[in-house]
Amino acid sequence: MTAEGRNQPNAPSAIAMSHDTFMKWSGEVAEMVKQRQEATHTRQNKLTGTVFNWAARNALYPLHFGIACCAMEMAAAAAPRFDVERLGVIFWNSPRQCDVLLLNGWISMKLKPVLTRLYEQMPYPKWVICMGECTISGGPWWDSYNIVRGADTFLPVDIYIPGCPPRPEALLDGILKLQDKIRGEKEKFMIPR
Repeated sequence: MTAEGRNQPNAPSAIAMSHDTFMKWSGEVAEMVKQRQEATHTRQNKLTGTVFNWAARNALYPLHFGIACCAMEMAAAAAPRFDVERLGVIFWNSPRQCDVLLLNGWISMKLKPVLTRLYEQMPYPKWVICMGECTISGGPWWDSYNIVRGADTFLPVDIYIPGCPPRPEALLDGILKLQDKIRGEKEKFMIPR
């Protein structure tokens, strides 16, 4: 670029561009994406669907909902010894910013509508992991009048991690299995209009 070009207000640069140039460029890109979406009748094309799939499986944000002894093992998985963050997993507290509902502990009838509401508040695509016997089948309280006999009776469960309580290694293995499952779910990222 010449010295005169740098003094011009709308001159493109290899490092940065002016606001007007950026807006023109982004408008052209937005129009191109819109035309591609109309031509393929999808919100994302194959390339962006693949990128979103890769991003989703390598940056999981579980909403941890631990109400019993399995929550201690979940906390141990996040500690330095097991370091679940090396797999791209970051525990989060807001359902609107999470894509995995990680359940552990027994689920009472009073808690069931709360979990349903939390699941509905999560953005699409989303997954559910059941950790421990209490969440999977009711555990020792399976025949109680007030305990749900498994989260899969009211939520679509993707991964089961058995144990009482399951070790942190089992949680890491469950997360790896979820990542493999997400890798095969490319159609979830190709949302038809």
